[in-house]
Amino acid sequence: MAVTIAKERWTSKVNEMVIGVEPNVVKVGGDSTLPFLHFEGEMPNKPVVALEVWDMEPPDWPAVLTAPFAGVLGDPAAWAKKCVEYGAGLICLRLAATHPDNKDATPEEAAQSALKVAGAVDVPLIVIGSGVEEKDAAVMEKVGEALNGRKCLIGCATVNNYKTITASCMVNGHNIIASSPLDINLAKQLNILITEMNLAADRIAIDPLVGALGYGIEYAYSIMERSRLGALTGDKMLAMPVICFVGQEAWKSKEAKTEDNEEWGAQERRAILWEVVTATSFAQAGGSIFVLRHPESLKQFNTHIAEMMKPNNY
Repeated sequence: MAVTIAKERWTSKVNEMVIGVEPNVVKVGGDSTLPFLHFEGEMPNKPVVALEVWDMEPPDWPAVLTAPFAGVLGDPAAWAKKCVEYGAGLICLRLAATHPDNKDATPEEAAQSALKVAGAVDVPLIVIGSGVEEKDAAVMEKVGEALNGRKCLIGCATVNNYKTITASCMVNGHNIIASSPLDINLAKQLNILITEMNLAADRIAIDPLVGALGYGIEYAYSIMERSRLGALTGDKMLAMPVICFVGQEAWKSKEAKTEDNEEWGAQERRAILWEVVTATSFAQAGGSIFVLRHPESLKQFNTHIAEMMKPNNY
């Protein structure tokens, strides 16, 4: 007996964002269906992975995470090259040295670090600050200027500093990350504010703030899913691709940081799985860009995505 599959008829789609310049561009978004339901619509661009690079040696990364980057952690350009060798589709440069509690690097120093990384690799660049809103605004103004014309994805813009970062993106041709704390209405509000400054909606990526497996993943998943449903039903202020900073969350968990023990087993396998399961879960919720830390996590995630991108038309 023939089986009829009920199919949703969506009225809209996610914006497509282009990161980087030809011939090395990455496209994300453009979906006209829920994730991987190829029989209901189109998913023209697969989720992509960036590996994270710092402009200083991370002080608290466990040995199982630093081992793949031995010898390059003090050199962001060399670190970025190593990430590309591991298969990263993008590089996410975290300007941690600009934090007042770290080196309190100046915006000009941060811009030079960004330039060195951009010159070392061909893949597109994501650049984020230290999380101190006022400092990030000053830093991204200089970074955006230094990387003029490279069409990077920079952030993170919040309701308190979006004006400066948005202006830098507009003048220098970059995309922006709009960050809001796990609230669909706050995400919409920030997107509205940014578009009111005349930055095109297809140059905005939503950062809803995510949680790792066991540490808020369910709530983050529901926010992302609601965002995707809003995009597909015509809400233009939710129709932006979503970026997920999975690495920073997964590697904070005690399950990733705790060394080998009899009950939990080998740390390396456990920590990588914590990152992979978190990322693949958010891919099902509608994430488009994933910032990971371990190259083996990247490999396993990409293997999963390759399977999920296979046609399942009925």
